[in-house]
Amino acid sequence: MLNMVGVGPFLTVPLVIGAMGGPQAMIGWAAGALIALCDGLVWAELGAALPRSGGSYAYLLEGYGPATWGRLFSFLFLAQTVIAAPLTAASGAVGFAEYAGYLVPALSYGQSKAIAVAVCALSTWLLFRNIQAIGKISTLLTGLLLGTMGWIIVSGATHFNSKLAFDFPPQAFHLSNQFFLGLGAATLIAMYDYSGYFNVCLIGSEIKDPGRNIPRCILLSIVLLGACYTAMSLSIIGVLPWREVVQSQAVVSDFAQRVSGPIAARSMTILVLVAAFASVYTVLLGYSRVPHAAAVDGAFFSAFAKVHPTRHFPTFSVLALGAASAVACFFALATLIKALLVVQIMTQFVTQCLAVILIRQRRPDIQRPFSMWLYPVPALIASLGWIFILVSSGPWYVAAGLGFIAVAAVAFLYRAHRHRQWPRRILPSAV
Repeated sequence: MLNMVGVGPFLTVPLVIGAMGGPQAMIGWAAGALIALCDGLVWAELGAALPRSGGSYAYLLEGYGPATWGRLFSFLFLAQTVIAAPLTAASGAVGFAEYAGYLVPALSYGQSKAIAVAVCALSTWLLFRNIQAIGKISTLLTGLLLGTMGWIIVSGATHFNSKLAFDFPPQAFHLSNQFFLGLGAATLIAMYDYSGYFNVCLIGSEIKDPGRNIPRCILLSIVLLGACYTAMSLSIIGVLPWREVVQSQAVVSDFAQRVSGPIAARSMTILVLVAAFASVYTVLLGYSRVPHAAAVDGAFFSAFAKVHPTRHFPTFSVLALGAASAVACFFALATLIKALLVVQIMTQFVTQCLAVILIRQRRPDIQRPFSMWLYPVPALIASLGWIFILVSSGPWYVAAGLGFIAVAAVAFLYRAHRHRQWPRRILPSAV
């Protein structure tokens, strides 16, 4: 839940509403919740059946064959992880810096970026400890996060104005091309806010009773936060006119100011800053295990296999991703969000939806402590949802994603040639 929320909904409510031009943007939240739940069932089945650190690295390798295409798809996932982790963490850090601007309006561009970099550095330092200590910190941060959202929801409920909340513009539900483009943009942003429900799968080998706890963690997080996001968004637009919300740079702070005054607004801002920091922290925690797991298997750079001699966490991986996140802080938030989702959809999410079907067909010997409901419908719905979001992201981002895949594929072929691995025996002149 820490990873899913972060600073996302506190920043993106204006973006979601602006994408569709009115309260009908709540459909985007609902579409995001449906895709997240269907995709969450894919992750829940795979995470329970294959509880290994690295998540998709193991699932894609198993689904497409460790001796054939699984090597390519798992390598593409590893390559995007080295990019996705810094983009995700940086988005939380940049969001932290933007909200800090509410408390210190005179912040310059350089000062704002310095704050974002400092958030990444502090998160990296806090991760230099074992998983038990990390669990205690995460519990504290989760409590503060839920308190923040609860404050918004309760305050909104006691000051709710239905005329503001349901002030739909003319032809708000006219099913035109513009409507679907807006829905796609709103759903993309909503999925950024839902994204992170799979974080537990990245540390699968460190989870107690994974066959039971991984599915529970994923599905409960999606359902609980889906309800919270809906209630929170309605609370905000039931107090602030949606046209005002669209223009806000710190919408929950403006909301708190309208409801309870300036002291409450500053207090709310501090809680949002805590949530933003927590998201950076949990992203680096989960993603740092992915290249580590691959390096231990000999499929990635050996430096990522290094672990702390007494605390047993991947030292180099944590440091490398933490440093890359600091560098990514110099991109704009909107760019980070779109680039992140496009890369993940094209190299991980869609291929993994097919992988869960292939594993059932090719590896019936693998026990499934949890099986997705209505198989294979959720996997198919999730695939279509990801493709819809991808098309809505815009041609430049899709082209950039294809370029990334091409570069990563060349790197894979070069590495396969050097190590005499597949597909060298099929494509001997691959380099």
